[in-house]
Amino acid sequence: MNVKGSVLKYGDNVDTDVIIPARYLNTTDKKELASHCMEDIDESFVTRVKTGDIMVAGNNFGCGSSREHAPIAIKESGISLVIAKNFARIFYRNAVNIGLPIIECEQAAEEINEGDTVRVNFETGIIRNITTMKEYKTLPFPPFIQQIIQAGGLVEAVNSGLISKK
Repeated sequence: MNVKGSVLKYGDNVDTDVIIPARYLNTTDKKELASHCMEDIDESFVTRVKTGDIMVAGNNFGCGSSREHAPIAIKESGISLVIAKNFARIFYRNAVNIGLPIIECEQAAEEINEGDTVRVNFETGIIRNITTMKEYKTLPFPPFIQQIIQAGGLVEAVNSGLISKK
């Protein structure tokens, strides 16, 4: 599985309250959540993001509350992948559960810039910045996580029989 997209870049400690402000948590409508994604840190995000774009961030991305609304809002906004130096653990698990691919790669997160075009191969763990022609290596997704992402999330993977209920 591969993704290719233009980069939207953010810094360290982007918390779930910034990803999707608490005032919008009274809905479960994914498109409504996406329409408010990142608005407290980047008002222009929803008008700039395009389907397939890649979000790059620094340390501790997704810190804060354990709400699944944050990765849902990111995924539904059109982001195909988040690359960060590291993720808050509960955000990491929630992202996998809802089928949002996320990769930790410190060097890539530091060196990739806003607007760069990046291609990522999930099977090999190769991140290629097409703009700068620089390549980074990270651990590839294990096969079971690839299955979850390809299915669109954990529930979908179980319901489709890709992953056993046991």
